[in-house]
Amino acid sequence: MRILARTPTVKNPPEWFTGDVWLDQVIAPQDAGQRLSAGLVRFAPGARTAWHSHPLGQTLRIMEGTALVQARGEEVIEVHAGQTVYTPPGEEHWHGAAPDSFMTHLALWETPESEDSAQWGAHVTDTEYGSR
Repeated sequence: MRILARTPTVKNPPEWFTGDVWLDQVIAPQDAGQRLSAGLVRFAPGARTAWHSHPLGQTLRIMEGTALVQARGEEVIEVHAGQTVYTPPGEEHWHGAAPDSFMTHLALWETPESEDSAQWGAHVTDTEYGSR
């Protein structure tokens, strides 16, 4: 057993996010064969990810605030603190904060050894974001 060093908070890259979004990495694979990663992600009001998918899926636990989530071709859904969202492998989606609320979620995902943790697409337009 070991206690892991705290990593500094980083601002997420504008290539993958609209608005101000910060990440505290909770865990990344530590040993051979491990695939689990987790991050505490904080979104300013209106901030959101670009469209993306994860090869092994993703789970989000909303910790505070109000989130908006959408899978490609489906409705935008409002999600609140204490709720959990599961996105299956390969499903294109986005998630972010409601326009009037900061939002924090705990993101959990696994990464295959031979792939990236996410495949990133286009930014979510204001029209897509506001379609609820």
